[in-house]
Amino acid sequence: MARTPSNMMPLLTAAPPFEIQDAVSGKVMSLNQLKGEKGTVIFFICNHCPFVIHVNRELVRIARDYADKGIGFVAISSNDVENYPDDAPHLMKKVAEEQGYPFPYLYDETQEVAKAYDAACTPDIYLFDANLRLAYRGQLDGSRPGNDIPVSGVDLRNALDAVLERREVSGIQKPSLGCNIKWKV
Repeated sequence: MARTPSNMMPLLTAAPPFEIQDAVSGKVMSLNQLKGEKGTVIFFICNHCPFVIHVNRELVRIARDYADKGIGFVAISSNDVENYPDDAPHLMKKVAEEQGYPFPYLYDETQEVAKAYDAACTPDIYLFDANLRLAYRGQLDGSRPGNDIPVSGVDLRNALDAVLERREVSGIQKPSLGCNIKWKV
């Protein structure tokens, strides 16, 4: 299990636009369609990563807790499915349904979206404010597989609360840690 940290895109960076296919509905979706009125969370995840599997339930809880507060959520998988077939779109749809994802699960086949966001690992988490400026990037919380820290989502929840209250998000942000994105050769 590789332990790759986030690259930590600079705060206030504008969210790069995208249009890619949702593995669940089959529809092409754009950032403009998915953004929330008060903020937008983008998760780079995949099906097989133990770090993502470890936090999946909390990702769902957070999305359910904050969606009705004006926060949009979207998950993106950018892994090379030729070499990592467990991450193929038809299996993304299965995972989304099994986990009850209340957000679209998009497939970044060309990996251009992951490159635009400078994503490095799964999960890699980005929170943009109402103006699509980066307010938070990094870990969900301090929990990792096997470290016995309960999954709480506290770091992302604190950032979401700050964005909703129009307060500055703390600049002390810890990188996420997970499996590296499986880049095409």
